[in-house]
Amino acid sequence: MEGPALLWVLAALALGVARATVPEHRVLPDLRLSAETGAIFVHELERELFLEAFSGSEDDDAPVTFRAHLWDHPDLPRWLRFVQRDPGQPGYLYGCPLAPELGTHSVQVLAYNRHTFATASQRLVISVTPAPGGDAPFQAEFLVGDRNVEELLPEAARDLFLLGSSGVWGRGDLHVINVTSALDRGGRVPLPIEGRREGVYVQVGSHSPFSPCLASAVSPQSRSRCHRGQRPLASCYDTFAPHFSIRWCNLTLLQVQPSPTPPGPLWGPGILGDGGDFEPPSPAATRELLPSFLVTLLVPLAVAALLALLLGHLMCCRREGVEKRDLETSDLQLFHHSSIAGDSRELRLMASSRAVPRPLSTLPMFNVRTGQRSDPMGNLRHGARAPLLPQ
Repeated sequence: MEGPALLWVLAALALGVARATVPEHRVLPDLRLSAETGAIFVHELERELFLEAFSGSEDDDAPVTFRAHLWDHPDLPRWLRFVQRDPGQPGYLYGCPLAPELGTHSVQVLAYNRHTFATASQRLVISVTPAPGGDAPFQAEFLVGDRNVEELLPEAARDLFLLGSSGVWGRGDLHVINVTSALDRGGRVPLPIEGRREGVYVQVGSHSPFSPCLASAVSPQSRSRCHRGQRPLASCYDTFAPHFSIRWCNLTLLQVQPSPTPPGPLWGPGILGDGGDFEPPSPAATRELLPSFLVTLLVPLAVAALLALLLGHLMCCRREGVEKRDLETSDLQLFHHSSIAGDSRELRLMASSRAVPRPLSTLPMFNVRTGQRSDPMGNLRHGARAPLLPQ
């Protein structure tokens, strides 16, 4: 009785240890977010929110790694990007949806605690709606050389950049359209030296025309100065300093024509009127398929027959024949070929049986000097010793 009881105790201890070592998974409530077309969407994944969800997590400085993907899909939508520099910093989901992305997107975020290996997940439901004023017709893209992409994603950094842009533009109705890392545009990874950054492209839009300062920065004279390694012609450099270092030679101005918004579907009440009956659509008109069938079947057969006739004519009617070939061939060559064929037959006979006469190929047959022919079977005893050439 002690043996089975001991086994039960050991099994219970093993099960308890297994349950204690397996990290738990927590699911956070769904979060609903909204985004507009033609404007930047940024959502910060806060480490503190997920650290509170981890069971038994008492370390507020625990490293947390985030992963994001579409619900039941391995990748993110094409307009949405994710960045997290290291486990000690928050993660960011950012991007600019366009008109084809209208609708609802479900994104799943997974968080991993690197100390306890606990996990937590949250579902983000992002609703993309059209912008009330439409897309901005005037857009400018600046290259910030002293920043990484996650440094320009917080709202305070974007507001500071818009403040500098308003000084350049001379207008106040500006908004950030998109933020893109220079690495996504084919830029090089910076050296691991303090102060080196990857660079960020910031796209700003407005309904007001470009200022003369921006127009002069992209003029042909400015582009020529950029090719020579000089600064372009502009008088509004100091509006971004000292917070941002703008590379004015990479400035791009784009004027977008507003696209008309397609009308939405007209939804009916879904109820038929009084006395109305549902009339199914009339069946499609009958089609005569016999001509199409005959063309499909007979045309390939006709082509195959013509090819067969042409090939048969070339192979049968264009042959020269054995007699014509022999008439055009010299007697010496014919005798040479026939002797080779006869020797081959003799060798095959010798291979099957050793009791055969002496090979005819060893007997003198033809005198190359006099052209005299000798019968190889005339004298089998002394034929091999007869000289081929007269002495």
